[in-house]
Parts: sequence; structure tokens; C-alpha cells
Amino acid sequence: MAKITSIQEAVALVKDGMTIMVGGFLGCGGPDKLMHALAESGVKDLTVICNDGGLPGGRLLGVQEIIHNGQVKHLIATHIGMNKEVGQMMNAGTMKVTLVPQGSLAEKIRAGGYGLGGVLTPTGLGTPVGVGAEDASGTANKESIVIDGKEYLLERPLRADIAFIYGSVADKYGNVKIHGTARNFNTVMATAADTVICQADELVEMIDPDDVLIQGVLVDYIVGGKN
Repeated sequence: MAKITSIQEAVALVKDGMTIMVGGFLGCGGPDKLMHALAESGVKDLTVICNDGGLPGGRLLGVQEIIHNGQVKHLIATHIGMNKEVGQMMNAGTMKVTLVPQGSLAEKIRAGGYGLGGVLTPTGLGTPVGVGAEDASGTANKESIVIDGKEYLLERPLRADIAFIYGSVADKYGNVKIHGTARNFNTVMATAADTVICQADELVEMIDPDDVLIQGVLVDYIVGGKN
């Protein structure tokens, strides 16, 4: 039950070349303290699965800081997130960027978390993300499958070595409550990584079971908290 740890100890689990998932949607519901510590750690050659490349200007938030530092080798996201550096690095070939339709990314992660072989979707047919394009792993071409006369793309599962997620409140057992839209990708990413680390705003002894959004059995470590 010793799930509560320090940010430094949690970040030390990330090694060069790992694949990590990062929850959040632009500036909403991201584990920013964890990502700042990761940026300071100097770990490199990361494959990062997340919604976007971050927000422009001001303080660097979320994955934007590790992208800025050149720590990301491959970014798998739904859009560049208004972060000009992502576009510049993509065009210069200094960082590989795989763009995935947002709903497809969520389903690919869910498939990875639930042990499915993939998901079938018509999204992307007849576009550059369709047949002939690399899938998010960068190692295989997408397949098209016809079912009852209708064509679909096979989107393969996504998993990670480590998922950094956010919680509004967590208890010592790892149960997590998230307010409103801050839940975004955090809930599904909690199922799809070998190690799940949650940054919580508040730590409590126990959360009411009716309020639990992410079950403690999925969460390996908790950091943060006002107390």
C-alpha cells in the first residue's frame, strides 16, 4: 500500500528510450509538476503519447518543456497544440511526429489497456492517415478491413512503459477523483501502461467509492498533494 512517493523518485523510474503517456488537454488536467521534474532529469530519446504538443508562450507546461529541451524522439499526438516548436522540429526532421485523429488515439489507448487486438474505424479512409501510412508505432502499415460491405481501418493498440496522469484528489490506496473535463485522457491512460504515476492536487485517507474515477488497482504511485 506504500504508493505515496516523491516526484523525484517517480521521475527516476523513466529511463532513456522509454515510451510514456501523458494525460491532459492543452493546459487542462496535465501532470505539470511531474513533467517539469522530468525535464530537469535530462532523460532523453523518449516516445511520448499525449493529446498535443502544448501551449505557446509564457511558462512551459506539460510536454512542451521536454519537447523544448529536445528530450522527445517521437511524439504521437492528435495535433501540435499551437506549439510552433513541434511544427519546426517536425519539418526539420529533429523529432518524429505522428498525428492521430483524436477519437482514434483514445480508442487505440483503450485497446492497449483492455487487451484488444485493435479497433476498426472509418476515420482516416481516403486521407494520408489511411491505408499505406505508418501506424503510430512507426513499424507497420495500416490495414483496411471490409465488414458487411463497409470498409474500416484497423487501428492497432497503444501501450506505454509509464503513464503520467493527473488527479484532483487521491487516497493512499491509489483511488483517484478528477473534477470535470480535467479527466480527458487521464482515465484511459491509467489502463494502458506498465507503471502508472498520478500527480494529485490533494491527498486524503480514503475517497468515497462513489467518487472514484480511476481505481487504485491501476495506480502504482501517487505524488503531490497540499498536505
